[in-house]
Amino acid sequence: MKPQPSLGARFAFLAAFLISFGSAQAGLFDDDEARKAILDLRQKVEALQLRSANDLRKANEDNGKLNAELASQMEPLRRSLLELSNQIEALRAELARLRGQDEQLAREVSEVQLRQKDITQGVEDRLKKFEPFKVTVDGQEFMAEPGEARDFDSALAILRKGDFAQGQRAFGNFVRRYPGSGYRPSALFWLGNTHYAQRNFAEALSHYTELVNAAPGHVRAPEALLSAANCQLELKDPTAARKALDDLIKAYPKSEAATVAVERRATIK
Repeated sequence: MKPQPSLGARFAFLAAFLISFGSAQAGLFDDDEARKAILDLRQKVEALQLRSANDLRKANEDNGKLNAELASQMEPLRRSLLELSNQIEALRAELARLRGQDEQLAREVSEVQLRQKDITQGVEDRLKKFEPFKVTVDGQEFMAEPGEARDFDSALAILRKGDFAQGQRAFGNFVRRYPGSGYRPSALFWLGNTHYAQRNFAEALSHYTELVNAAPGHVRAPEALLSAANCQLELKDPTAARKALDDLIKAYPKSEAATVAVERRATIK
């Protein structure tokens, strides 16, 4: 379909046509004929103007209808787009909320795990305070309870300070409290020494003798026999003392205590 010339273009064409026509035909028509021709042309121009106006009005009406139709068709689409945009925003908000919940949950889980680790470590540390552990005393290796080791070390620390009376009580309590302890032979030896230092020779002798009878292979046994012989000498029993020294020399011939026992026995009458 060819494009229609605009209304202004049509008027310009008609004006040019009239001027050209009037100039070219002036000699051919008289005044009446000229007026008639002009009226005829004017009618044609008016008809053309009317038709152009109608065409323009119709085009405007068609454009209005088209715009209205497009607007009516676009409105549902616009509402759909608006609704979709609102849904997207709602989903974004929900996603942000869920992401925040996930992060909070992750923090809470991490805190719970950390607290659980601390609690577990605390429980393990507390249990270790009650669990037996390996110790070595006077060359003897054995398992000991934490409280047992603590009480022995405490009693020995008292004795090292030279407090024999308090040391006697500490070691006496120890041998009564822990009768099956691996510390017992050493505790009996030191308990005998506390009595000996206080000149309680009979009590000291009983503890030395108990040590030798209960643990003859203990590293303190030769010293205990030598100390027992000294107690018997202090108790005015040289026969028992001599026997103790003989037993020492026979049972532990390579010990330092046996060397001393040989010299001591030579002085007993």
